[in-house]
Amino acid sequence: MNNLDYGIIGNCKSAALISRNGSIDWCCLPDFDSSSVFAKILDSEKGGFFSIEPVGKYNIQQKYLEKTNILITEYSRGENIFQVYDFMPRYKTDSGIYHCPPDIIRFIRYLHGKPRFRINYKPRLAYAQYESQIEVSKEFIKAMTLKGSYESVYLYSDLPFEKIVNSKPLTIRKDCFLILSYNQKLIKPDMNWVRLEYQRTKVYWLGWVAKTQVLTHYQKEVERSSLVLKLLTYQKTGSILAAVTSSLPEAIGDVRNWDYRYCWLRDSSMTISILSRLGHYNVAKRFLQFILDIIPFKNEKIQIMYSINHRRRLTEKELPWLSGYEDSKPVRIGNAAVKQKQNDIYGVVLDVIYESLTIFHESLNNKEDLWTVVRTLARHVKNNWKKLDSGIWEFRTEQKHFTFSKILCWVGMDRAARIAKFFEKENDAKDYNYWREQIKSDILKKGRNQQTNALTQFYGSDSMDAANLLAQQYSFLSHKDPVYVDTVLHTFEKLSKDGLMYRYNSPDDFGKQKSSFTVCTFWMIKSLYLIGREKQAIEMFEQVLLYSNHLGLFSEDIDFATKRLLGNFPQGYSHIALIDTALTISNSPKWFKETDDFRP
Repeated sequence: MNNLDYGIIGNCKSAALISRNGSIDWCCLPDFDSSSVFAKILDSEKGGFFSIEPVGKYNIQQKYLEKTNILITEYSRGENIFQVYDFMPRYKTDSGIYHCPPDIIRFIRYLHGKPRFRINYKPRLAYAQYESQIEVSKEFIKAMTLKGSYESVYLYSDLPFEKIVNSKPLTIRKDCFLILSYNQKLIKPDMNWVRLEYQRTKVYWLGWVAKTQVLTHYQKEVERSSLVLKLLTYQKTGSILAAVTSSLPEAIGDVRNWDYRYCWLRDSSMTISILSRLGHYNVAKRFLQFILDIIPFKNEKIQIMYSINHRRRLTEKELPWLSGYEDSKPVRIGNAAVKQKQNDIYGVVLDVIYESLTIFHESLNNKEDLWTVVRTLARHVKNNWKKLDSGIWEFRTEQKHFTFSKILCWVGMDRAARIAKFFEKENDAKDYNYWREQIKSDILKKGRNQQTNALTQFYGSDSMDAANLLAQQYSFLSHKDPVYVDTVLHTFEKLSKDGLMYRYNSPDDFGKQKSSFTVCTFWMIKSLYLIGREKQAIEMFEQVLLYSNHLGLFSEDIDFATKRLLGNFPQGYSHIALIDTALTISNSPKWFKETDDFRP
């Protein structure tokens, strides 16, 4: 396996990655950002895993149950066939409360013959720093730590416990189950209970997808990507993760290994924008409440990211006992980027507040709280837009006047002015409009290369930055503006390679970029389409779609040469941009009038 050939299951509380062969190689319980129970993906020897391994040579196929986040792995050898339905329960109870326990259910469905397999149950709790002890009782198999911080999980099954813990071969002639839970169950689960959890979870996901109000020529890709984005939302607080993994490298053997199990306000705002366009407004409403919860005071300094439970401190540390994904060290948890100054963040939050107001203007009951937050953020923009920052790509050792950060400061003032008009605060709107024009004038004077007419990475530089492609998306420039057109063309010339895009090609804290950044490739495809290069954009888009894994999932990065997936997985940013690009192409009148000319 060398292409992140994993499926993801989850229930908006936690998630698990399951390999193409049916092995759970990554899972943290009880929450997304808890310590790992299985981490084979970060250390094949020590990390721990939970596999169902057929005895003999079986053909293995994997797919999602259509329009759900239930993963089916089928094992067949002649007449001997069985399937494993992996899922984490999620549905709405009769009382209106979401049921999303820290459980993984492995429903083993018998189909034909006498299939034989063994179960390799190797939990390594608390990031596998120490061995985990297994204890077998009449009701369950308990795994627990004996050293370090205490953790435990419980495994329930209708299969013989002795054969499970000793990985002995099993032959089945009927359906059976395995249930991993962070909690000890109050009622002993049986097959009827498992089937009910399965049916209710299936109905939930089918109902959720049915609410996706979109008609696109890339329907399956959009539906799968939207299901991924939903899995990255956290039920308890309304926060949204960047990805469910930590320390998957941007390039094999590289040190760009970061923990992405947190809520970046920038990524989250883009997720909200896309899910709202698809008709999923409740996610936006809950994220708006998350913002109000993290900015409760007028003097509160806003961070670029938070824990999914509102924590502000995300202390970064290394786990030296883990060898890393394909020996790519170090393995990190926490993220020191939380301390960075990124001036674009104010515009990001003001943009999502403005979008939410346009959707929920009649049903919001916290408008005064929102207006206070808007004024607080606008004040931050006025005080900080001229200052250096670390930029969207989180440079760790050097601050600059990044053009994209300035553009988002313009966005902040623009949205603040619109919100002020919405609340009939004309004096505030006039003030914000003044600063908006000041910022735009500054950007076009200092952030634009006079020779190429293109926006540059930072003031006074010749370097290009794919983030500036978003100038159109945020309405800073029209797609017809010569500055935007020249920015797109020059960025493509300087940053494209083999049909994929660099974020930037200037050296950073860790040298030169070695892989492409998937979201930037989608940004470029959309930009090319908007400036009139439709045929090129569609060909590029359909080629990139082929680089997903076997289930249509994307990570953060793609290797230029081999096209293998790299970086944290699945990456929300990548799936956001995939949906946005698909909608842009599909919703264009040109598609319907001249499809034959544009399709490759």
